[in-house]
Amino acid sequence: MSSSKAIIIGSGIAGIAAAIRLSHKGYQVSVYEANTYPGGKLSEITKEGFRFDAGPSLFTLPEQVAELFALCGENIQDHFAYKQLDIACKYFWEDGTVISASSDQETFATQVAEQLKEPKANVQRALAQSAKLYDTLAPLFMHKSLHELQTWIGKDARKAYLKLPGLGLTTTMNKANERLFNHPKLVQLFNRYATYNGSNPYETPATLNIIPHLEFNIGAFFPKKGMYDITMSLYQLAKRQGASFHFGQKVDQILLEGKVAKGIKVAEEEIYADLVVTNMDMVNTYKYLLPADVAPKKLLNQPKSSSALIFYWGIQKVFDQLELHNIFFSDNYEAEFSHIFDKKTIYHDPTVYVNITSVEKPDDAPEGCMNWFTMINVPNNSGQDWDRLISEAKKNILSKLSRILGEDIEKLIVVEEILEPRTIELKTSSAQGALYGNSSNNRFAAFLRHANAPKSFENLYFCGGSVHPGGGIPLSLLSAKIMADYIPSIS
Repeated sequence: MSSSKAIIIGSGIAGIAAAIRLSHKGYQVSVYEANTYPGGKLSEITKEGFRFDAGPSLFTLPEQVAELFALCGENIQDHFAYKQLDIACKYFWEDGTVISASSDQETFATQVAEQLKEPKANVQRALAQSAKLYDTLAPLFMHKSLHELQTWIGKDARKAYLKLPGLGLTTTMNKANERLFNHPKLVQLFNRYATYNGSNPYETPATLNIIPHLEFNIGAFFPKKGMYDITMSLYQLAKRQGASFHFGQKVDQILLEGKVAKGIKVAEEEIYADLVVTNMDMVNTYKYLLPADVAPKKLLNQPKSSSALIFYWGIQKVFDQLELHNIFFSDNYEAEFSHIFDKKTIYHDPTVYVNITSVEKPDDAPEGCMNWFTMINVPNNSGQDWDRLISEAKKNILSKLSRILGEDIEKLIVVEEILEPRTIELKTSSAQGALYGNSSNNRFAAFLRHANAPKSFENLYFCGGSVHPGGGIPLSLLSAKIMADYIPSIS
């Protein structure tokens, strides 16, 4: 067995992927996790016969998961099953408009034309533009470090330079969508993709119109055992590769000798290794694990992304009209929700999002019941009176859902758990409970994310949603890949 040791701090999805990749490279990998379970944000809640996926609810780019199994010489189908969804999301408005976002572009465009009188060509043009953005930018921003000169002089960069005027850097997502579409409801629908990385469509650059490509052109998917099966399948793969996991083991310090990482301190024990990888939020890594004089203060002080307020409700009724993913749009956001939050800080996407895995996986709820993951986007934790805000938000959410579905939802709730910015930070060490690290509400946000292998250190590496290339399952997995590419294999 190799004597070269690697320590990974945190078993979020990127930390698990890092464990797989470094084990495959020949390192003895030890993962230290403060929680008693793996997954970080991608976890689950079980209560009184209900099971809820507690983190991300959308699965895109499944090839990033498949790649990890292939790397280890295993067939993903032997360990992890998923399917493509015919309907990515179902959208509801209070005036009775309902649109099912079919995975078939022609079907979706036709439905939009029928419901909103929006020319099909506008939808087709928007999705074609999204595909062009992806083809141009994904090889550069998603798969490579932006902190290496070679990235900026390579062929992918030269290709992007030639297309700069069409990359949406000089306008906002909302303004671009208002030019693309005639109907405000369709602008609303496409604006919501800003929240996929915690951004505000009225501030973030139109470059983020790259996101609909993942869902409409490539496809939305669902693991047959639920989203948490992504975590558990990769966790088991990491263990088969020889990685060891130490749960309930909170790391207190990264041990440095000068600027060289030598190991970690857990309780009073110093544990040494040849390299250290932190999957902990980069802000809190510097704040709690590293000395103050090494902190990149300008980067750490960047505004943080939005957070979420999530109610996990066990509902004692089955609603046949609901799909796996449902969006309830607000026709009057200002009246319903904006007064609850500071207008200067709210990253508002005027929606109530209800995810129901029991539609696809009936054993996630008792017979005759449904499990609702009910979420609105909220600011990160900046000292708000969350107890009051949560109470008011719950009242307004229930009022909206009850009006649209024609049923008193509050009377149907038999189980409730709540996740909000304070508990998100407590459970996942995400600074201020921000879901995606630093905000992407300016055109240079992609360039401001922390490096995977900062040159200010030796043998210290970063992965996860708070560093390059960003948050969400696919980008977190890619952060582990970019990080691991810096580390040589053990012969």
